[in-house]
Amino acid sequence: MTEAPVNTFDRAVLFDLDGVLLDSRAALRRAILGVATAVTGVRVDDSLLKPELDHLPHYEALARLGVDDEEIALGAAWEAALAVAAHDTALFAGAIDVLRDIHAGGAAIGVVTMQPRTRMAWLVPEELSSYFRVVVGWGDAEPKPSGAGITLALEELGVHPARACFVGDSPSDIAAATAAGVPSIGAAWGYTGASLAEHRPSVLLHELSQVPDAVAKLLS
Repeated sequence: MTEAPVNTFDRAVLFDLDGVLLDSRAALRRAILGVATAVTGVRVDDSLLKPELDHLPHYEALARLGVDDEEIALGAAWEAALAVAAHDTALFAGAIDVLRDIHAGGAAIGVVTMQPRTRMAWLVPEELSSYFRVVVGWGDAEPKPSGAGITLALEELGVHPARACFVGDSPSDIAAATAAGVPSIGAAWGYTGASLAEHRPSVLLHELSQVPDAVAKLLS
């Protein structure tokens, strides 16, 4: 029998990773171009990777470029390409300060991402990941737009959905928060931009630095 979690927090702030805390757009695009070029035998340059593909899972972007083999798109070839390209990732400005402020305010911090947890050690700087009390990644729960990942993270933290919020930059993030019964903070600084407002997040922010104040108001 699994013991119930010991609840040491009365609030939680959960984040999507890519496009919210981690600017991985350049790394993902570089990995996609490399894999597509190797598989198709034709040089795939950036002109073929249209901006709208940034909003798709990498395997869907690869499929549109002619790579429809799941073993390649989800296996060792993709993992190796992304690991090399990971040098192009960077934290969004102020990310560490934001997590430090939220932590100081007494809220637990977690991540619900499409990235597998096994990548955290080499994809995310330790100065950021040290604030994560829980990480729910690919394979841990039904992926967004399902709310299962958010629900699982809150169960592990022992925090009620009414005392949590989720920060995301995509329509599927907003849908996942709604499905899990938590308010959503739309990250307009991310990959979807200001058009995320069309998906009606509880709050739409244009700068990462605004998150702590928004959290305080949502979870007061």
